[in-house]
Amino acid sequence: MTKAIARDNGTDRRLVLLVGLVVFAAAIAVLLSFRSVLLSGLTTPRDLARAAAVTFLVAVGATVNVRIRIRATNHGVSWTEVASVVGLAVAPVPWVIIATGLGVGIARAIPRLPPIKLAFGVAKDTMLAAVGGAVLIVAGWSWPWTGPITRSLPALALAYLAVVVLDELLTLPVIALATGTRLVHLFREHVDLRVASMVARFVVILSTLLILRSNPSFLIVVPPLILSLHLAYSSRVRNRAEREAWQRLARTTDALNVVDLDQVLTTAVTQATELFSADEVDIELREEGRVVRGAGGLITFRGPAGTPSAIDGSVLTTRLEGHDQTADIGVLRLRFAGPVELSEREQYTLRTFASALCTAVRNAQAYAELARIADEHAYAATHDALTGLSNRRHLLDEGTEQLTNRHADGVTALVLIDLNHFKEVNDTLGHGAGDRVLTQVADRLRAAARPDDLVARLGGDEFAVLLRGLPAPAVAAHRAEALLAALHEPLDLDGMRISVEASGGIAVAPASGGMPELLRRADVAMYQAKRAGQRIATYAPTHDTADLGRLTLGGELPRAVADHEFTVNFQPIVDLGSGEVIGAEALARWHHPTHGMIDPLRFLEAVERSGLLPAFAEAILDQALIAAGSWRDAGFDLPVSVNVSPRSLLDARFPGAVLARLRAHDLPPDRLVLELTETLTLSQLDVVDRVLSRLRDSGVRLALDDFGTGYSSLSLLSRIPVHELKIDRSFVTAMESTAEAAAVIRSTLDLGRSLDLTVVAEGVESEPQRRALWELGCAAGQGHLFARPLPSGTLLAALQRGAGGRPGALAPPLHDAGAVIRLPGRRTGGGRNRTATPAP
Repeated sequence: MTKAIARDNGTDRRLVLLVGLVVFAAAIAVLLSFRSVLLSGLTTPRDLARAAAVTFLVAVGATVNVRIRIRATNHGVSWTEVASVVGLAVAPVPWVIIATGLGVGIARAIPRLPPIKLAFGVAKDTMLAAVGGAVLIVAGWSWPWTGPITRSLPALALAYLAVVVLDELLTLPVIALATGTRLVHLFREHVDLRVASMVARFVVILSTLLILRSNPSFLIVVPPLILSLHLAYSSRVRNRAEREAWQRLARTTDALNVVDLDQVLTTAVTQATELFSADEVDIELREEGRVVRGAGGLITFRGPAGTPSAIDGSVLTTRLEGHDQTADIGVLRLRFAGPVELSEREQYTLRTFASALCTAVRNAQAYAELARIADEHAYAATHDALTGLSNRRHLLDEGTEQLTNRHADGVTALVLIDLNHFKEVNDTLGHGAGDRVLTQVADRLRAAARPDDLVARLGGDEFAVLLRGLPAPAVAAHRAEALLAALHEPLDLDGMRISVEASGGIAVAPASGGMPELLRRADVAMYQAKRAGQRIATYAPTHDTADLGRLTLGGELPRAVADHEFTVNFQPIVDLGSGEVIGAEALARWHHPTHGMIDPLRFLEAVERSGLLPAFAEAILDQALIAAGSWRDAGFDLPVSVNVSPRSLLDARFPGAVLARLRAHDLPPDRLVLELTETLTLSQLDVVDRVLSRLRDSGVRLALDDFGTGYSSLSLLSRIPVHELKIDRSFVTAMESTAEAAAVIRSTLDLGRSLDLTVVAEGVESEPQRRALWELGCAAGQGHLFARPLPSGTLLAALQRGAGGRPGALAPPLHDAGAVIRLPGRRTGGGRNRTATPAP
């Protein structure tokens, strides 16, 4: 087996040294062979005829080979060793060594190979003949060959094996050095085909020798046999090479399907090196004016176009254009150290690869542009165009995140700043001057704020600073003084010195109400400062007219309870898949004779403090159970959910009162769901354990409301024996825009499945939210998509009317009736009578 190797230029010292050693060893073998011929008298006509025949056979074997291209060099797999071994079996070893060198030299000189290639090819095959002859001599081979084939087979096989192994040991390192390819890769490449070819060639050698032994005239069948084997081997090598090339092309084009342009270019450069066996690959993008270049699977250069390459040789250039040939975005260059001509298959592969790369680059560029535009829009949506500060929306979002962050350190406060007499600046100097004043005020506030603070312009001449991580509430006043002091120095406006006065209001984050309440309180404090003529005021509840209103309402609670002014509306809980109502939540309302319908956020805290909680809770529970009974009588046996105050759970008489009301209304205990809030503290759990256990043991179902928003969700869940979890509406609202909200919903559903709990999503307001929750495995939900809170009779009428001719349904189903629906991770909970419709 012969593989002619070398690089046309740039040959390194190691390659020259290795080739030189092989040539030196072959020269010694040839000299020793001439000496042996002269001293042994092997110059008879018969010996000369055999030597001429071997020379011819070797020349033919060296000419017929399989061409394989690695980088810029073509390598051939020939039949030289077959001719040499056959010659060694029938002719004297010295003559075979000389004939091999001469035959290979003739065959290699015809195509005018470079000197180093010619020298290595002749020397290597001469060495193979010498080693094979030496093995035969040591094995006791006799000339002329007259022994039986069975006795001669071991020696012949050993000689052939030595020739093949030495061929690999001499050829593969030279190829590796000449092409920069890893030796292990070359050894593994087509190893199965090489082994099969070795066995087939040995069979040819045995067949040739048997024919020579029996009847030399039969040698006429040897060339067709060799040609058939050669064509079969060549075909298998080509087919495998093409199959692997298409597989690499498919893998490469798949790897290009990413949206990051740098990753696209890196993948294309590194993969194209192997795909086309190139010494170097570079991609130039015309619009961006840059080049990415690589070799050997590594990126070697990223920079401006026009930077020369270190490789001097052939360059194959292909335009990066789509299938429609309407977009030409750059060029792909394959560089080779020597002259290269791609096969027809390689040319088609190159065009396909270039087209796929063009599409990937255009997609990545389009994605980058969309991301840039989205970032610009997102920034514009959250920042003030004039000052660059955060706007009201961003302040509310950041403040809400801060207040709901369970791991946030320190105290959160808000400073609201309003410029005094700013209207006079606009009226006197014009709105342009007013804008410059606002810009300078923004710059000063930004400079005076701490890195963790958020400075915002709310509109007009009103600014706000969100103070985060304060060590104590009192520190907020000192920080606010520093902010207003930054505005004390006059502003320079077109050579005029303008003094700006401002009033500030300070509020510390409230226990409830979130960011809107914090902003309202800061606004109250700011106007308090303006009315008092002060620069800064801190929020005081006694001066808050809204809180005074709550106090006033609190004084009317006894009359409201006695006159039955508290009413209950019901929001249905719906099976997300079928749209059928599976329960309802009771929501208390105060129908005040003067103020109209009052939201529970304004009176529940007062009810809890007033001592009227038991009477209030009993009135709400009574109305809820009456409604559930009326629905059952009308044919809709629905459970009803009632919110329970944590204070009620501290009352040992509460379970008895609940069970008494159930008996009074003749309702089974499992038709009542008591919703608990996460405002319970761990210290209270020991007290409420007995209350909850009695309720649960009696058949009343328990639900944990607003799950995920409290500080101890998992701790509560491990202590409270609930049947149901309710996902807070804030997560449902944000699930389409934030990955964090979706992750909380997904983990809550996984937790519910693992604990065999029903999970209900609150705040479902759109069909996309409904479908997304259903596909995540959430079976039940409630929200404005299905119905707002309704009086009992109105809800019953809606149930009787139904949706799409289906009584009891408020929405069309998400799937056809009777269809088998498999949702990811869904599991039927024990004790439930529905698969896709959990009881609340």
